[in-house]
Amino acid sequence: MKKDIINNQALYQHMLFFDPLNKKVALKDGGGDITERIYYVDEKPGVRLLENGDVEFNYYAPEAKSVKVKGIGGSMSQEYDLEPVGDGYWKVVAQDIAPGFHYHIYIVDGVQTTNQLGQYGYGCFYSINFFEMPDDDSDFFLLQDVPHGDIRMELYESSVTGRTKAAWVYTPPGYDQNIDKKYPVLYIQHGVGENETGWVWHGKLNYIADNLLAEGKMQEMIIVMNSGYAFVPGEKYMFFPGDFDSELVKDCIPFIDGKYRTLSDREHRAIAGLSLGSAQAYYSGITHMEETFSSIGIFSGGVSPLGMFESYDLSWAYKDPEKFNELIKVFFVSAGEQEMMYESNKEFLQKMKEEKGIESIFYSRPGYHEWDVWRYSVREFLQLLFK
Repeated sequence: MKKDIINNQALYQHMLFFDPLNKKVALKDGGGDITERIYYVDEKPGVRLLENGDVEFNYYAPEAKSVKVKGIGGSMSQEYDLEPVGDGYWKVVAQDIAPGFHYHIYIVDGVQTTNQLGQYGYGCFYSINFFEMPDDDSDFFLLQDVPHGDIRMELYESSVTGRTKAAWVYTPPGYDQNIDKKYPVLYIQHGVGENETGWVWHGKLNYIADNLLAEGKMQEMIIVMNSGYAFVPGEKYMFFPGDFDSELVKDCIPFIDGKYRTLSDREHRAIAGLSLGSAQAYYSGITHMEETFSSIGIFSGGVSPLGMFESYDLSWAYKDPEKFNELIKVFFVSAGEQEMMYESNKEFLQKMKEEKGIESIFYSRPGYHEWDVWRYSVREFLQLLFK
């Protein structure tokens, strides 16, 4: 594996560090001023990618009797035993981990925990460790020497929950300089157990957009990343976590249109999401296709018109294929080839094409229900929008 790839900052940044130092403070014995006795020494990284494709795991637990590391299904389903290597550290070198994005957990003396030496993100409803194993086509989401857009955190009020919500907003390079230019907008959602930060820290969406723009492969656009949870105390939820659709359409979109230089007609507004977020994008995109959205991206979600637990019924939208094709400019569906919805989505879209003439784009690649599949999906989707 090329050293310039495994050392790229995009693989190691996380919500605690953009540029990990892998240093710790040490203290010299003896007299003198305290500032002369403090110095820095190298710290072992929790996960180190090796040039031969192996992965080294390090853990610090001086009193432990056993340390294990375990992937969470998908492309890292194995468990590995770490061995003590001195000074309180434990280590194992794994030789069979597939390329991709890997959430993983540590088990110390039978107790599940995290690795303070590793990268932290938010997933599976917890702070959790993750690491990247890049493949030969990882350049598209790595940090490159190209113009970079900005990531801004905006606060808006939810009329559904009465709470203040945070949305992360990507603006393309030159947004602040091109003050007379207006931009189309993509709203994109996370999955179950994640939040509005996921598309930045895990999805690397800003780097994907930067790199595509530098190559001239996508249109300049604003991208809005929301938290899809709209919980109200006392209500019971099955699949959809509250009325996020109303919050998005009534609160977030007017806020973004009021603060940013947007092209605020439906032809210049798209919605997408992964997993749970794909169901939210599907529902909101179809429900508001006449006045709000013109393109829909469904990453690793079902495209049956009937939602889980009767959460929605969109069968009415397929009764008028001509209107559907006129309103929805891009109907994009993707799945990893090892995902459970892969075959059913492909068959449904083919059936809709043959029986009703409804146009769609189906994209797939080898992979599981994981971030690497969704990165590839959004790369393809972005290149189709607002042409």
